[in-house]
Amino acid sequence: MIQSLTIQNVVLIERLSISFHAGMQVLTGETGAGKSIVVDAVNLVLGGRADRSLIRTGCEKATVEAVFDVPGNREIKAILDRECVDYDGRTVTVYREISSGGKNICRICGVLAPVSLLRELSVFLMDIHGQHEHQFLMDPEMHLQFLDRMGDASFSEQAERVSRACDDFLSIHRRYARLRKENERKQSRMEELEKNLKELHKARLKPGEEEALQEERLRLRDSEKIASALREARDAIALGETEQSSLEKIRRAAGVLTSLTGYGEQMKSLSERCESTYYELEEIAFELSGLLESGDSDPQRLERTEERLDLIRRLERKYGESLTEVLAEQARMEKEYEQLCSLDDEIGEAAREHKAKLADYRREAAALTEARKKLAASFEKRMMGQLKDLGMERTVFQVCFHEAADGKKTMPRPQGDDQVEFMISPNPGEPMKPLARIASGGELSRLMLAIKTLESEGNGAECMVFDEIDTGISGRMAQVVAEKMASIGQHRQVICVTHLPQIAAAADFQFHVSKHVLDGRTRTTVEELDAEARVAEVARMISGAEGSAGDAMIYARSMLDASTGKKRSLQNC
Repeated sequence: MIQSLTIQNVVLIERLSISFHAGMQVLTGETGAGKSIVVDAVNLVLGGRADRSLIRTGCEKATVEAVFDVPGNREIKAILDRECVDYDGRTVTVYREISSGGKNICRICGVLAPVSLLRELSVFLMDIHGQHEHQFLMDPEMHLQFLDRMGDASFSEQAERVSRACDDFLSIHRRYARLRKENERKQSRMEELEKNLKELHKARLKPGEEEALQEERLRLRDSEKIASALREARDAIALGETEQSSLEKIRRAAGVLTSLTGYGEQMKSLSERCESTYYELEEIAFELSGLLESGDSDPQRLERTEERLDLIRRLERKYGESLTEVLAEQARMEKEYEQLCSLDDEIGEAAREHKAKLADYRREAAALTEARKKLAASFEKRMMGQLKDLGMERTVFQVCFHEAADGKKTMPRPQGDDQVEFMISPNPGEPMKPLARIASGGELSRLMLAIKTLESEGNGAECMVFDEIDTGISGRMAQVVAEKMASIGQHRQVICVTHLPQIAAAADFQFHVSKHVLDGRTRTTVEELDAEARVAEVARMISGAEGSAGDAMIYARSMLDASTGKKRSLQNC
């Protein structure tokens, strides 16, 4: 149930806090006072559309915060555990903020959350029945949902099995369809791959080859320059035309230093270093001579290198931006070619799995259909009882299961194979006709109230909100509706926006919504009424005028006393 609601800067509400109770409570007040604004705020905090027109004129943002008491709710716990939101097992705080700049903030138990999570959670927090929700009964596509909500835990488990079987089937169905489509273009694709792979295999590309060829090309292009530099370096080390070479000088220095090794460690060290340098330079001179003899001046080899680089660049333009990407594309095409070669086997395996998954779905869907028909029979009987209470005792209600005209099964759906439609016969002797075609507005409202009453006896949300569900009814029927809503209040927390004194009198608690002007601005306020204030407000609703005529006050008090007496008698039963 909802414990409290705090609204700030929503339409005419500047700041407002309401503490709710268990049982049935009503919001009453003059037309236009802002009763439905409270419902709009509840819709907003439960993930409704962030309509910026809800922001109070002149304000930058609007906020709504609701605190729910939901002890032991397993569905809520599962959702919050999945999202790693700390939850004490009892209280859930939901916060929503919208701004004129388009910013939209949601928090659950203080943790930032997406609006989608808020909507998922809201199903288990509140069931809101708006002024026009009964119009959903006009859409036969919605009737299956209304019926399924009447099912017990066992029914819900079977429905979940059908949904999973449908998901499994659709997964293999998409794969099977893709494979069949690939098979249609298999031959042309294999020919294309063969042509491309033949070109790549002929090229015999190797990783790192392009960089090595670029180095080789540079070396071949500058072979003369390189040879000249090598020759100069070798001559400086090993050859001397007019004077001794570097090697001869170092060898001479080493000999002189060797004769001084008896004069201490430093002399010995210098001698050894000089000798080591000699051998190192001798090896360098040998390598330089080898490079000069081998030489890289080879025009034909340079031409072959250029041609190879041109081939690699042409393949890069066709298959990738680098040699690495070309080789990766070659590997991918080889794998695709292998898969196409084995496509017939893969299609055969997919066809067998497709058939098996379809059979699994049909079996589970058939079991759900059987369960639905049993549920429909029970639902029809219970609805007839509710409609009798609501003054429609002559109305016959029926759930019709439609079969395909050609007898063929439909494509698997998460909700199963069934298509149902609610049928009614408002008058004895009249044939059953689609509810959407013949039900009047008043009948639709009562049918929806009957459905909501049955839902309240199940495992739905602990709080049900009715926004002016009493529109278009009066007199004895208003009293019947009031008693029906009071009975729902025995099982659920009920919050109702109403104009009818009969419904107001049937409530356990009553809030008065009013608006007034302060400092040039209109403000809506909500006040919980005590016993005497309730008498005055119900009297106003009866008389339809400010102030309370004596007869209206007397009648209002009698209505409230009668309602209290009836509740006490029910509690004692």
